[in-house]
Amino acid sequence: MNAKSKRPYLIRALFEWVVDSGLTPHILVAAGDPAVIVPQQYVSDGKIVLNISAAAVRDLDIGDEFVRFNGRFAGTSFAVEVPVGQVLAIYAKETGEGMMFDPEETAADVEVDSGEKQDAQKNRSAPHLKVIK
Repeated sequence: MNAKSKRPYLIRALFEWVVDSGLTPHILVAAGDPAVIVPQQYVSDGKIVLNISAAAVRDLDIGDEFVRFNGRFAGTSFAVEVPVGQVLAIYAKETGEGMMFDPEETAADVEVDSGEKQDAQKNRSAPHLKVIK
């Protein structure tokens, strides 16, 4: 039996908590996946921050698979679609309080042969710390 992802439930719960606290919910999205539909001119270092407050978006749907809404970017309407696995964080803009998520594997990550991944992990040296006085 495959367990359902907790991520969409946590996103919905934190969204509600941020809004109920009178704050502005933002999400940080990994925009490199081809399934992420966002205005690319606002992507920086492969990520984009999106204001998902009721004042900023219309028709917000935080579903089990996607976060979808209509937003305006520089006055132009844009239909945004983000797989929940590409949501890296949800937080209150004013306080920074919220939750970060581990990045999920994308189709590009899965293409690498698991044997190659194991070899790469074996070849890495163990991390070490050195005390400098």
